[in-house]
Amino acid sequence: MWEDTIDVNAVSEIRARSICYLGVGAIDKIQSIVQKLKAQGVTSVLVVTGKGSHIKTGAWDKAKAALDEAGLGYFLYDKVTPNPTADQVDEAVAGGKTKGANAVIAIGGGSPIDAGKVAAILLSNPDKNARDLCNLTFTPDCAAPIVAINLTHGTGTEVNRFAVVTIPETEYKPALAFECLYPAFSIDDPALMTGLPEHQTVYVSVDAVNHVLEACTTKVANPYTISIAKEVVALVAKYLPRAKKDPKDLRARYFLLYASMLAGICFDNGLLHMTHALEHPLSGMRPELSHGSGLGIILPGIIEAIYPASGPVLADVLAPIVPGLKGDASEAGKAREGVRSWLTEMGIPANLQAEGFSAGDIDKLVELTYTTPGLAGLLSIAPIEVDRAVVRRIYELAM
Repeated sequence: MWEDTIDVNAVSEIRARSICYLGVGAIDKIQSIVQKLKAQGVTSVLVVTGKGSHIKTGAWDKAKAALDEAGLGYFLYDKVTPNPTADQVDEAVAGGKTKGANAVIAIGGGSPIDAGKVAAILLSNPDKNARDLCNLTFTPDCAAPIVAINLTHGTGTEVNRFAVVTIPETEYKPALAFECLYPAFSIDDPALMTGLPEHQTVYVSVDAVNHVLEACTTKVANPYTISIAKEVVALVAKYLPRAKKDPKDLRARYFLLYASMLAGICFDNGLLHMTHALEHPLSGMRPELSHGSGLGIILPGIIEAIYPASGPVLADVLAPIVPGLKGDASEAGKAREGVRSWLTEMGIPANLQAEGFSAGDIDKLVELTYTTPGLAGLLSIAPIEVDRAVVRRIYELAM
């Protein structure tokens, strides 16, 4: 049993900091949230979003009505792309400053919310820019209040202290983690997600699965992260096929969204390690790559690599998608192929070549894994010793 692997003398820090409204119709909570912001002294808001989903889902109509009713000004920045850049964040902040924005409402999936979270730091640190932050040249201790209206069920960023923004010229995609990045309020409304295309439904759900598979196997994992991981994998295994079959199945969307939220809390406590450290160079090089797709492609090789060290935990957590594992190190190949089979069945591309990479990219990917700010910290808490040979082998397996 995995419980036998837990050191009861190790003191764990358990986090759950944001107020998140979960359920069909939760978007209506934006009205009371905006009133609370006003009562706290907020006079104007920077709204950060992508190019269309905020309109198509109706989320912006609700947010705009709430802002208008409260008499708050706003600047709408609607240019965030997948894998947002430092330039986009700086442009959003500049626009927000023209309206005197002292809070942020981010509407979208992981990219707009992450961009909004970083923008919130820069509104409170006006002498800094996004590159300063992404290159880790300063450690912020304050940010403008953040409200996250989530439009996908994968990121978890609406309930944790993380954000990711890319520096285009260096292809760095650092993982940022600061106490001031917790949203004050978040909205997880499954009715806003029924229009997600099938491939995006798969990619974001696989992102949530990766969050927990890493968080339950880091050096700082604890019973809380393992228990959450078991629940998340079970929920995704049950409800992802339902959402693929009927995108408007609100119960399926609800439980995928709940799983994603739990996964965000899970890696806020257990952190992440190899899969995210190796994916960030992929989407740093190719910003058009869906984060969840990249994670899914490299995950089987990482499962094989860490299974000898984390077998008892992984056998238990993976049971809904790879039944019959016992946790023995000799099962590493079986675990890898079981995970690969499930991912393929769900719709993850077969390999990195399908996403436009080639063997000639491996040297650069390995280098970015070790030079991108923040990624060394992820590798350092993996359950195995990670050197360049290990990283190269995983990229080669994924290729």
